[in-house]
Amino acid sequence: MNRSRFALLTLAMIVMAGACSPSSTPSAGGLEDPGDCTVIDLAVSPEKRDLLTELSQDFNASDQARDGDRCFFARVQAKSSGAAASLLSTEWDEAVEGPRPVIWSPSASTWGGIVNQRLDSQGEPPLTGDFTSFQLTPLVIAMPKPMATALGWPNEPLGFADILALSQNPAGWGAYGHPEWGSFRLGKTNPNFSTSGLSALLAQAYAANGKTAGLSLEDLKKPSTSAFASAIESSVVHYGDTTLTFLNNWYRADQRGNPYGYVSAVAVEEKSVIDYNRGNPDGVLQDGEQARPPRVPLVAIYPEEGTVYSDNPLYVLDASWVDSAQKKGAGRFVDFLDQTDNQKKILKFGFRPGNPKVAVSSPINERNGVDPTQPQTLLGIPEPEVLVQLLDDWQDQRKPARVLLLVDVSGSMGEVADPDTGATKLDLAKTAAITALDEFNDDDQVGLWVFTTDLPGADGKPTDHLELLPPGRVGDVGEQLKSKLRALVPLDGTPLYAATQAAYESQVASYDPSRINAVVLLSDGINEDGDPEDDRGQLQSLLEAISAGSEGQASQKVRVFTIAYGSSADLSTLRDIAETSQAANYDSSDPRSINKIFVAVVSNF
Repeated sequence: MNRSRFALLTLAMIVMAGACSPSSTPSAGGLEDPGDCTVIDLAVSPEKRDLLTELSQDFNASDQARDGDRCFFARVQAKSSGAAASLLSTEWDEAVEGPRPVIWSPSASTWGGIVNQRLDSQGEPPLTGDFTSFQLTPLVIAMPKPMATALGWPNEPLGFADILALSQNPAGWGAYGHPEWGSFRLGKTNPNFSTSGLSALLAQAYAANGKTAGLSLEDLKKPSTSAFASAIESSVVHYGDTTLTFLNNWYRADQRGNPYGYVSAVAVEEKSVIDYNRGNPDGVLQDGEQARPPRVPLVAIYPEEGTVYSDNPLYVLDASWVDSAQKKGAGRFVDFLDQTDNQKKILKFGFRPGNPKVAVSSPINERNGVDPTQPQTLLGIPEPEVLVQLLDDWQDQRKPARVLLLVDVSGSMGEVADPDTGATKLDLAKTAAITALDEFNDDDQVGLWVFTTDLPGADGKPTDHLELLPPGRVGDVGEQLKSKLRALVPLDGTPLYAATQAAYESQVASYDPSRINAVVLLSDGINEDGDPEDDRGQLQSLLEAISAGSEGQASQKVRVFTIAYGSSADLSTLRDIAETSQAANYDSSDPRSINKIFVAVVSNF
């Protein structure tokens, strides 16, 4: 690991009246007001936002934040590693994304190499260099303990070769005495967004080549490498922008008594296993929320072929927007985080300290399903061009999708959503959907339905939905889809329940086992169809239909990803629909965020 140390400065605190007094009042953008202090903005991966927010407040109140009549003020915003890497290598729009960072802390230093490689290809200088590792957590394969035991854990070493063999065995879990668990199902995040997804992709490539270091472009060109990756990807239930979707769905399935039917294993970081087994699958306890340990705990399998650490670098960016005063303050903040007392705080969040002088201890122990003596084999981080090629290759290796877009065209979609341009909610949604189509591969299949009340049906009778284009290969129907989307106009009411059930049942009836089968539902309102006095009963019927379908062998893999669009959307109901189908709900209460939301939704495919 590359560790760069800043010299520790001992400073006297000199506070001049009113000169360096930051306010704790949040600004209009949701970030604290630094007063007259030099601002050290941080963009950090979401899993460490709470910890770094706490530590930044400690720093701001400490002597190290003072330098004569100058003060420094560190403040934190969360930004997923892949999203930040993309923004830093293209354009960071502060009006949309918040302030550009002085310190960037992705989950892993692999992202720093990717940013520099992308910038180099554009003839731009690098942004990241030497760094201090703030905290550590290794990539593991999380699995319900009984499933891991059936494979021989903890006595037998397990890894990606075992995952490959199980995913290709037609008997599935029946080969290990548990036919009731069905086929092997893998959960993985999209490596363009998620560090665990990128780390799993890297570990797979090493496993395919029987190496632990020096992965090369030549290795990636081997047909055997591509075949190994494609075979593992074939067992994926769906992808996602974060592991939280998998962990939350898994936890809900566990609370209902069956954690085995959703996924068999998920590539996550060790910290996530600890959180899950503590009864806190998303790592955040809301006010009033009580942690409840799962019925069936997870265990962490450290791949025998080797794994990688998410080393959480602290990059002080060598960027045009970072001045010398900010660099000085950033250096002090990095030194502050590396102090022993602050490194010990990392442990309570389930991470391993980045400072090797601080011992690994509870909660990293067997009681929480992890092993502090692991990992035994670490994989070398390849050259940046190899990492970029890995991501490019994955686009062809990932499991293909079969997706039905179900778009609300009720009258409220005609409301103005952007006063500056006059664009309506439907205008923004159409643009976002058209842009998102470019994220699909040519071999993915995408179709389009719309729904509103009193649509003209094929038999002349009114209907609540229309099929504008059945799912077809994007390479063949992509332009037709875009044309159909551009032509959409706002119409009448919102038959949310009936249209959703019809779309779901259509996807179940035409289910393709070789693909990720899903519905993407966008709605901006509440159900306005049927008997208003029986609205709850109608919803319950829809949820029961989806739940019953989830028990089948084929239909269990049809998921409804929902987008609650605008402030009047029925967020609670859309969340219920998504969770019942073991998918995810996305909140686009500000319609101007719909571009970003659509990209996140498409990350599942």
